[in-house]
Amino acid sequence: MSRFAAMSARRQSAVITCVLLVIFLVLALLAEGAVRLRQHWKYGMTDINSLYTTDEKTGLRIAVPGFNQGAISINSLGFRGPEIAMPKPPNRIRIAFLGASTTISAEVTSNEATWPHLVTAALAERFPLHEFDYVNGGVGGFTIASSLKNLNLRVKGTDPDIIVIYHATNDLSVNSREAARRQGLEFPHGESDMNWLARYSILWHLVEKNLALRHRKTESKKQGNKLLVDPEALAVPFEQDLAALVAASSKVAEVVAVVTFSTQIRADQDAERRLEAAANSIYYMPYMGPDGLLSSFASYNRAVVRVAREQGVVLIEGEDDIPGDPAHFVDTVHFNDTGSRVMAKRVVDGLLASGALSNVGLPH
Repeated sequence: MSRFAAMSARRQSAVITCVLLVIFLVLALLAEGAVRLRQHWKYGMTDINSLYTTDEKTGLRIAVPGFNQGAISINSLGFRGPEIAMPKPPNRIRIAFLGASTTISAEVTSNEATWPHLVTAALAERFPLHEFDYVNGGVGGFTIASSLKNLNLRVKGTDPDIIVIYHATNDLSVNSREAARRQGLEFPHGESDMNWLARYSILWHLVEKNLALRHRKTESKKQGNKLLVDPEALAVPFEQDLAALVAASSKVAEVVAVVTFSTQIRADQDAERRLEAAANSIYYMPYMGPDGLLSSFASYNRAVVRVAREQGVVLIEGEDDIPGDPAHFVDTVHFNDTGSRVMAKRVVDGLLASGALSNVGLPH
């Protein structure tokens, strides 16, 4: 081949490479745009973390006051839901819900589909001679310790008559990580370990997260529960923190209810189904297999029962009344609209059955 022909071939190869690169970049940009549009359509934002800010007065992570996009709207006090009158009007029954992402419920299709809203609406329908409103004090990432600060610094000032507490998964994640570190286990820390590109590209973030999830599920199949700890011991700090939150709540509201935690993982599932149901929790707790997660959530629910009975507050059980399947959960712990409706019914039925609502003037 002549020198001219060789140069021409190299030039042609370079052109083809450039064209392919341009095509790849265009497709990547289109895919990124499509993902961002989907996120914006679903949540009203391209990044769920943009829903939150740091409150200058309290230093707490809270929902952005006045946020109103897509399926989520936040009132001027920084709580998901409609505006509430301040101070609370006479004869108004106000319900405060304390929890984390499973309470603020970003996964459902509207404010009206969150289980706190549905609980309040159902009680208003049951007692038409009374006025009700609510404070959704759920914040993604909150532990019980966070909710205690939230109660004291923000929720208490709204003067709730009833407080409903729903916690477990974030405390389990924090407490199990400490136990894993004490055992010298090395494990990825979740999304904070993703590379720089994942911080700017939602598409790359999802790709990297799904690859990591697939890897952790595979490792879970091979190694099972790597964390060697008694689930009851793992629940001790959770029980102590819950007892403190319930005691503080009882000083604020006439009625306090604690709700056992529902997950998609169930004892009667086969191994493959249980792994799928546990996937999201395995992503954040890769040192625990499905069986370890199942037993740990069960120990946390036993702690909820003990705290409720020791402090004489309303106990709402029936966590398995919500079917453990994708028709009710979007992942291991978060409800979709259907699951949210069943959760609301469970809470309403528990409040009504307790007889405690007479403490706030409602007929039994």
